[in-house]
Amino acid sequence: MTTYRLNEVTAVGSDAAERIAKASRRPSSLGATPTGAIALSMGEPDSGTPDRIVEAAVEALRNGRTRYTKLTGAPELQSALAVKMSAKAERVVSPDQIVITHGGSAGLAATILAVINPGDRVLIPEPTYSLYADHLAMAGAEAVWIPNKPDGSLDLRRIQAESAVARMIILCNPGNPSGRIYGVEELRSLAGIMEANPHMLLLSDEAYSDIVFDGAKFLSVLELEAIADQVILCSTFSKTYAMTGWRLGYVVAPAVLADKINLVHRSINGALNTFVQDAALEALETDPATLEKLALSYQLRRDIVVDLLSGEPGISLLTPQGAFYAWVRIDSSLSSDEMTARFAEGGVIVRSGSEYGPSGEGYIRISFATDSDSLKEGLRRFVDVVRSLV
Repeated sequence: MTTYRLNEVTAVGSDAAERIAKASRRPSSLGATPTGAIALSMGEPDSGTPDRIVEAAVEALRNGRTRYTKLTGAPELQSALAVKMSAKAERVVSPDQIVITHGGSAGLAATILAVINPGDRVLIPEPTYSLYADHLAMAGAEAVWIPNKPDGSLDLRRIQAESAVARMIILCNPGNPSGRIYGVEELRSLAGIMEANPHMLLLSDEAYSDIVFDGAKFLSVLELEAIADQVILCSTFSKTYAMTGWRLGYVVAPAVLADKINLVHRSINGALNTFVQDAALEALETDPATLEKLALSYQLRRDIVVDLLSGEPGISLLTPQGAFYAWVRIDSSLSSDEMTARFAEGGVIVRSGSEYGPSGEGYIRISFATDSDSLKEGLRRFVDVVRSLV
């Protein structure tokens, strides 16, 4: 038992809080965008939530849909998501495999706390979304960083070598910050590794799965039928439907794991917003052609980034295949954090590559989820700063 002196009581945090603080690569605050600066930093769609989704929420509020719903989520939303996921997986996904969550972040946290024990080793191919390491620290698990290959693909040999003593591997696909999509064959090869290691789980964050460019084939982990009992998918309504502030996500898992994930989620979060779930039902009715049009709009902005940065001395990048990020390598003696500060001084706000894993040092993440004019001006400023650095 820990003994505290009176003046220590408010200064000492829990072991979990201390582990998170020590492990986290995330900035404590992004702060407001300075006057006159252009933000190419935020990971959210620039468009507002579609009117018909907003109206569905308004109508639900007017109809008194303001009371608690089931702790597992609205049954009708579970059923609708089960239909959507069954189509994605090309096999039956039942409603009891769906956990509705307070955004994708709560789904990730509940999943890790439900299936990971202190001391477990979890493989994290990187660069990747920085929140995973924080959640693992909260659970007392060990994050094992595995740098992706230069082309953005998985280092399957290293994953194979680590698999015997790993409990889980976490993928972000399409990737934040890289915009890369893991290929069909490499995911099937990963599934082969998983089959040989039935103690392992595969957690795939597929928040950007509807934002894919150039007609690329996106393979969801739900399609890896041979390891269906080892696969957990986490996603959100935030990116596809521009509902970041609505805070609604979902987890798809084998029923026995879904029960455990729901237990942790409801213990922390309680019941979900009823009217937001009603709005989500409306969102799921979106015409696929509308989603394709949205993805094309991001692809056009992706093309602006590639056109303006490719061939520029001191800059290198792989063409993003999905999501709305560009992962830019800059030949400079400055650290990523130092470069990020210089870009801010130059009037463009970006994210430091070091946030996204050890191999992110020397990189900058650009978000192109903004209007074309702001994007072009922000990139012009970006290039001006790079020219002063290299």
